[in-house]
Amino acid sequence: MSDIRYRHEVKHEISYQDMLCIRQRLKAVALPDPHAKDGKYRIRSLYFDTPSDRALREKIDGTARREKFRIRYYNNDRSYICLEKKSRVNGLGTKYSARLTQEQTRDIIGGNISWMRDHDEPLICELYLKMTYQRLSPKTVVDYLREPYIYRPGNVRVTFDSDIRTGLGRIFLFDDDLPTLKATDGSIILEVKWDDFLPGIIRDCVQTPGVRAMAFSKYAYSRRYD
Repeated sequence: MSDIRYRHEVKHEISYQDMLCIRQRLKAVALPDPHAKDGKYRIRSLYFDTPSDRALREKIDGTARREKFRIRYYNNDRSYICLEKKSRVNGLGTKYSARLTQEQTRDIIGGNISWMRDHDEPLICELYLKMTYQRLSPKTVVDYLREPYIYRPGNVRVTFDSDIRTGLGRIFLFDDDLPTLKATDGSIILEVKWDDFLPGIIRDCVQTPGVRAMAFSKYAYSRRYD
């Protein structure tokens, strides 16, 4: 496990006016993510949890070592669907991912998981085990809009997440007409991720007076209406 690379991650809840100022500074030094469409992309995720909401409780309690599973795709493109596991250890994070087909995703949502047991992809096998023995299951869809920027030194990624919406416990990932509700009051979440060091030029760009780092979770906010 020594080859696992953990990254630093800091989140700030900012206003629209703050975003405009930070964006202007960022554009002078960082590059937009080349995979974004018109500088942004829409993300739809389906989060998993246990019957006792273990992932939710560990996030709220600030448990030092925790993980969560989700399936997501971008810009309504169902030809590229990813199963992801995010792990955090003492404030540092890492992410594992594996590709899924639309048919495989529908099987997972429907509980048809026997095919996962001996899959070549270790992450799919791990999800099978946890769905079987921990009773992990889909909990809710979460939608949001992301505006990403990249700064190569330090492998820095800065994103603005807005229009965060919850599916209110609905798990139908591919339902284009899925009813959703705003999960926040309209705030924007600024995320900054980096490897070993955060360059001072980026630190200066994202600083906003009176705004402190926070432990924001889109999944946790999306479960507030349960």
